[in-house]
Amino acid sequence: MPKRPSLAESVRAGRRATRVTASAAAGFYPAAYVLDQPVTAVYALFTPIAFGLLSPVPGSGRRRALTVLRALPAAAVLTAAGTALAVQTWSAVAGMLVVGFVLMFGSVCGPRLAGTVPGLQLFYILACFPPFAPQTLPERLTGVAIGGAALVLCEVAVLPDPPDPSYGERIADTLDLAARATRALTRTDGPEPGQAGRLRAAGRGLRFSQQPVGARPTGAGRADRALAQAGSATRRLVDQLAALTETHSAPSDTASQNLLHGTAAACAETAGALRRSRPAAGPELIEELIEQFLGSRDGDPTDRAPRPHQVLRRQSTVLTIAVSAVTVRTAVALALDGRRPVHGLPREQFWYARTPTVRLFTIRLTGNLTRRSVVFQNALRSALGLALARLVAGSLDLSHGFWVLLTVLTLGRTTAGAAWSAVRAAVVGTMAGALAAGVLLIGAGQSTEVYAYLLVPMMLIAFAVGPLEGPAWAQGLFTLVVSTAFAQIAPVTWRLAEMRVLDVLTGSAVGLLCGVLAWPFGARAETRRSMTALLESAAPVVRATAAAATGDGPAGRGDAARQAVRLTLHRLRIAEGSYAQYRTEPSAAAREPEPDYLAALNFGSRVLVGAYWLPRTDRPPGLPPAALQWARRVSEEAATAVVRAADFPPGGIRVRLTPPPTLPPGVPPRVLSLLTDIEVWLNALAADLRTSTSPGPGPRTTRSPAPRRPHREPAGPEPPRSRPWGRRGGR
Repeated sequence: MPKRPSLAESVRAGRRATRVTASAAAGFYPAAYVLDQPVTAVYALFTPIAFGLLSPVPGSGRRRALTVLRALPAAAVLTAAGTALAVQTWSAVAGMLVVGFVLMFGSVCGPRLAGTVPGLQLFYILACFPPFAPQTLPERLTGVAIGGAALVLCEVAVLPDPPDPSYGERIADTLDLAARATRALTRTDGPEPGQAGRLRAAGRGLRFSQQPVGARPTGAGRADRALAQAGSATRRLVDQLAALTETHSAPSDTASQNLLHGTAAACAETAGALRRSRPAAGPELIEELIEQFLGSRDGDPTDRAPRPHQVLRRQSTVLTIAVSAVTVRTAVALALDGRRPVHGLPREQFWYARTPTVRLFTIRLTGNLTRRSVVFQNALRSALGLALARLVAGSLDLSHGFWVLLTVLTLGRTTAGAAWSAVRAAVVGTMAGALAAGVLLIGAGQSTEVYAYLLVPMMLIAFAVGPLEGPAWAQGLFTLVVSTAFAQIAPVTWRLAEMRVLDVLTGSAVGLLCGVLAWPFGARAETRRSMTALLESAAPVVRATAAAATGDGPAGRGDAARQAVRLTLHRLRIAEGSYAQYRTEPSAAAREPEPDYLAALNFGSRVLVGAYWLPRTDRPPGLPPAALQWARRVSEEAATAVVRAADFPPGGIRVRLTPPPTLPPGVPPRVLSLLTDIEVWLNALAADLRTSTSPGPGPRTTRSPAPRRPHREPAGPEPPRSRPWGRRGGR
């Protein structure tokens, strides 16, 4: 049963309906009654509907107004293209195929472009139908300009929505919590009760699924990429802090104490920089503290006894927390000042820092130009559906045939089941609306004054109730709106409602046919395939990272390792896109519990972080044969477990990694620290594997349509390797 809208959602819908109604009326009435230009009136009416209702642009009033203002030139171009291509059915169909695919696929570049895509498609749809009248292009463009200007003004002045908290502000709040938790770890009384739970809850709050659409940094530009990476690293930071908090014991060495203090200061400083919207100035103390920590941990043990293994594990965990803090701070600096150089850090991790903007967008597009990308699938499905609808409407010479395409546009879903549900509700709603419209048209006849008085309240009700109550209410009320509007432009009879029903039925049939034939099961199967591909590509990275960290094998292996890292990054982005859509689709009850795909994504991220940070710039010392043999064996065990996990076997997998060997006295501390770092990393990977393959409840049904949440893609050519903070290879 659909979830009832909350009071906040109802208020927001009412505000939006008021703005769209006011802007539509402000353009429609003067054009129809003062200028006596019916073509201008139609476009002035549909422009606010396109940008304000069909594709509501996310963000505050000012940001929405700017987005609409920037989209108006594209709307004018599409109107002109549709007007020119309406000369023949085949040219209009070809244009619809190209426009539909380019706009839908291009939406992968950012949420604001994605938000305007359905509205932009509507401008081509309106203009590409007969009669072929290129002489009316000035009137059409005038209507687009009037309607767009009215909507821009209303977005700013008429009941503007308050801005949502930005993603940067949410990161800043989480970093403040992390700073307090880190300071608590250095005190003898320890953290407050429930601190670990609050840290994990804050990390979950940074997931994109928990953010308003307009606040998600999913664009292809440098700032969005950096902010998304900062959010991911912050989630990892608080999860690591939570784990350390649960096993709290006051650090026994000064270096760990100092590093925790420096981490807390770095978190607080980064939070302040996000709130001030400018990079923090001053010395980068955290890097110096990491250097000191490594020097103390790996130094000559002449005056001290070997440290217990538990202390080594704690020190390794403290180091991973500090590394996460450095990653957050660097990503935030790149988000606020993209020209900031990245010194001494893994360049592969911040590959986008010096990449030209055009190249970043090209990488985003080419990375998703594969049939395994749900972005590509959605774009192709939508384009084919709209082109087929235009062909049917043109071949059957349907009056008001653009309603056929509008139906396909609004009822398109990513699964056949969801499409059938939407079509069924829309047909029922349209027939009810057509019946009411027929009664109105018969009763009012040619009295345009009646329609003029009724249009505004009908729009207000339709635009407020339709988006909240689903396709039945939306189609039924919109039928009343278009009937009332067209009755003021040209003489109509009750047969207008009949044509509306016929067009909606035709569009519903086309949309349902495309839903059945083109990827009818949505992202469920694609998500499993992409997760399998991610795990399969990660296994070689695990082996290569352990070999690089221990200096095992020929130096030339680095090129193959970098190729494996790039492939894993590419597959991680594809898997993220599939999972994002999967979480928005209504899911039927699975025959068996499904894996925890989010844990699989976390595993992929953790593999890449280890590949970036574990190897050092200086070669490790010669490891004893027992240590080297253990590193080979345990990395092979982990890689083998990854390959087994890729099949997501029923009942999950069990991962038992061989513990480090007991080494003879006199082994350099750096060797012990290196083995501990590898052990901690591989154990974390094993935990993610166990979680991801453990049967759990599948995702619940949501009311959202197919998502427009593009994700990042492979890095492309990488700069020379640079590893941070080696014993003698630091900054």
